[in-house]
Amino acid sequence: MNFSLPFTKGNGAGNDFLVLHDPFNQHPLTPTVVTHLCDRRTGLGSDGLLRAVRCENLAEGRSYVGHAEWFMDYRNADGSLGQMCGNGIRVLARHLTHHGHTAPGRVTLATRAGPRSVAVPDTSHTGPVAVKLPRPQTEATATALTVTSEGRSWPAQYVDVGNPHAVVFVDNPADAGTLTRPPQVAPPPAHGITVEFVQIIRPGHLMLRVHERGVGETPSCGTGACAAATAAELTGASAPDGRYRVDSPGGTLHVAVARDGSGTMTLTGPTALTLTGLLTPPRPETGTGPITSCWTPPATG
Repeated sequence: MNFSLPFTKGNGAGNDFLVLHDPFNQHPLTPTVVTHLCDRRTGLGSDGLLRAVRCENLAEGRSYVGHAEWFMDYRNADGSLGQMCGNGIRVLARHLTHHGHTAPGRVTLATRAGPRSVAVPDTSHTGPVAVKLPRPQTEATATALTVTSEGRSWPAQYVDVGNPHAVVFVDNPADAGTLTRPPQVAPPPAHGITVEFVQIIRPGHLMLRVHERGVGETPSCGTGACAAATAAELTGASAPDGRYRVDSPGGTLHVAVARDGSGTMTLTGPTALTLTGLLTPPRPETGTGPITSCWTPPATG
């Protein structure tokens, strides 16, 4: 980053993100900058970082020109690249709509996992946002997965929702332990995997805790909720109407699985933009700080 850059902080069901608005791709990110900004003690603090770039100005986005205006450049809190983020894309859509960069209604956003259709009903800084996702993949690995956390092991279902997940069914999400360390997954995935510990309350009602790759335990996970619903569909505990309520420490998300044979999913849940500001240039010798030159709450309505 070479000069001041607008940012917004927001969350989806407690899963929080920094959104950097960089339409002309003038501020490429490094892992050092990302980890600094996401650090909860020395930075602004967040589970991940979203950079909003116009597709035409980013090599990864140019194939989407004509189909999508904005590309979601998503980074995990550890600075690694992310392909897709269900709560993150909903927060990004809320940001773009609230700040007048796109009109309310349905908008297509490009991601590393492909284009996604997002519905934002209004220009408020808070409220529900829905994203439509393609059929998750469950057969990318023919090898059975085993997840181990704090000395306990369970079989796991592999689910790819644009990013990889291992879903474990437990009697109680507390069975996962503290989750201060990443659960061990065998065989170990090459690029990490997000792990969900899911309790089936009843068909159509799930409760989960999640340890996200590159982040740690998070209050909720949008693609994780979809992965949990997908795994439930395979267990015989599926919701007859395809509608799932997924509770997590950060709040409730809703997943609707299409019953038309397409297997597509619609993820709906709360979003809120909590503050805006400007990032100032980093120090050349460290690549970090000072963080902000001003703070302002988001306008209402």
